[in-house]
Amino acid sequence: MCSAIAGSWLICAGTNSARSELFNLPFRRPANVNPGSRTNVLKIGWSPPQSSLTLRFLRAALPSVSLALVLLGIAWLNSRAMSYLGLNLMLNLGLPTALATVAQMFVITVNDLDLSIGTFVSFVGCVAATWLRDAPLLGYAVLIGGVAVYALTGAVIYLRNIPSIVVTLGMLFVWQGLAILVLPKPGGKPPGWLHDLMNFHMPYVPFPIVAAIALAALVHIGLMRTSYGAILRGSGGNPSAIGRAGWSLLKTKVVMFALAGVFGVFSGLALVGLTTSADANIGKGYTLLSIAGVILGGGEFVGGRVSPIGAVIGALTLTLAGSLLNFMRISPDWQVGAQGGILIIVLAARAMIDQTGRRPV
Repeated sequence: MCSAIAGSWLICAGTNSARSELFNLPFRRPANVNPGSRTNVLKIGWSPPQSSLTLRFLRAALPSVSLALVLLGIAWLNSRAMSYLGLNLMLNLGLPTALATVAQMFVITVNDLDLSIGTFVSFVGCVAATWLRDAPLLGYAVLIGGVAVYALTGAVIYLRNIPSIVVTLGMLFVWQGLAILVLPKPGGKPPGWLHDLMNFHMPYVPFPIVAAIALAALVHIGLMRTSYGAILRGSGGNPSAIGRAGWSLLKTKVVMFALAGVFGVFSGLALVGLTTSADANIGKGYTLLSIAGVILGGGEFVGGRVSPIGAVIGALTLTLAGSLLNFMRISPDWQVGAQGGILIIVLAARAMIDQTGRRPV
């Protein structure tokens, strides 16, 4: 049995059916391979039809197209907004949103949903604006404890077979209550290093853009280009095959929820570093934004199908939607509706592409 799974390029003798089941691709034995041979590793490629490649490209390009259309709309309404200063102002809050979206993406990868990410971001913000500044050791310990609680949440969901919506809904109220206990009223101040980091000015390209690109690249490489990343995605796409291959589904669930906690901490820190103060409700809207960002970026609720790059693009698109409405002189009350409209349009386009791919040739 293989000790690691690396995409569709590595396969051990005797694991043909497991590989086919895991990646949902038809297994084709090369003509020059003897079925009875003792070859341990074979380099096997699968070439889908050209039409399938085109449809996959169109599907993957939808998040980028939606972002480009929003940017074009902003540029048409106010060309000065596309300057260094304008992009920096519009995308400042895009980084905390992107971090929260990536956190949600890890949970969705294993076929779960996190309803508590928004209040967890609020809790982290309250800790960062109080204890992290006045008692750094206590602040760091509390943040590490928050990540540990996230990992424990994943273990409870798996071991007790409780729907993630139920467990994370309960945690929503837990984090909300803790945030109020830490900071009963708006206020506080982040550490100086956090404020300086989030207000760092780079030459030529605004810092939020560079940070978003680095975030997307880092998570994409870790989740989509490594052997263990394939296992983590496989635990959502085909958990039975992962279990038969000898990997612990409990461990993968705990790892993914722990990663969600880590990026939730980053999101809360980034948000407070930008706003320079905190509130128990500061991250309240991040739950729905994070879910919408993952889906807008090409993710799906089942099957372990996610896109780290698409999730970051989706988060930035939803962030810029508010700026587009402002330039159109539409009330901010319509912002949520506009974000929902963008999501529906992209999903409709994705459904049309999928339907085209199912038509017989």
